[in-house]
Amino acid sequence: MVDNLHDQRKNYEKGELSETSVDPNPLQQFRTWFYDAMDTDGVDEANAMSLTTIGTDGFPRGRMVLLKKYDEHGFYFYTNYNSEKGRSIAENNKVSLTFFWPVLERQIIIQGFAEKTSEVESDNYFSSRPKGSQLGAVVSAQSETVANREILEDKLKELEKKYENEEVPRPDFWGGFLVRPLKIEFWQGRPNRLHDRIQYVLDDDYNWIINRLQP
Repeated sequence: MVDNLHDQRKNYEKGELSETSVDPNPLQQFRTWFYDAMDTDGVDEANAMSLTTIGTDGFPRGRMVLLKKYDEHGFYFYTNYNSEKGRSIAENNKVSLTFFWPVLERQIIIQGFAEKTSEVESDNYFSSRPKGSQLGAVVSAQSETVANREILEDKLKELEKKYENEEVPRPDFWGGFLVRPLKIEFWQGRPNRLHDRIQYVLDDDYNWIINRLQP
C-alpha cells in the first residue's frame, strides 16, 4: 500500500523572525514564545515537548514529555530514572528538546546536557502532584514489560489502600532532570519555504552568539 503525500502542503505566513528583533537572551525569547503559545486558542498543552536521547542500543529515540519548569539554568522535566530515557541519559546525557506549535507556525529546538535535579527539587515537585499521579509513579516499572494491564491496576488498588490516610513518599527511582542548553534554535514558518531560523550558541565565555541559519 502506498500513500502519496506529495500534495500535502501548507503556506506559512503567520509571522516573521529576525536576528535584530529577538531577545539577546534565548531563555527570555523562549519565555515570550511560550506565553504566546499558552495564550493562543488551539494550542493544547503548550508545555509538551519531544525529548530525544541516544538509547543504550545506539539508536536515537524521541518521546513526548512535559516541561514542568524553566529558569536561567535551563529546562526541567520529571520521570522514572530506571525508564528507557533515564537509562539512556545515564549513559549519554546529550539530549534534544523540541517544541512545535503548528497553530503559530513555530518550533524551538534545544540541545544540551541533562543532569539530575537535587533530591529537594524532586521531593518538592513530587509532593505537589495529585495523589493518583504519585501512586502511578510508584506502581509503574516504566519501560519494563508487563503481562497485562490488570497487574498494574491491582497493584494500584493495593497502594491506594496502603496510603489511604498517609502521604506517598517519593521513590528513589523517580525524580527530575535539568537540561542545560548549549544551542537553542527558534523556527518561524515563512512563505515559499524560506523559513526564519535564528540560532543561539553558547560560547566558551558563556555568552550567547546569535546566528541566522538558512532554511
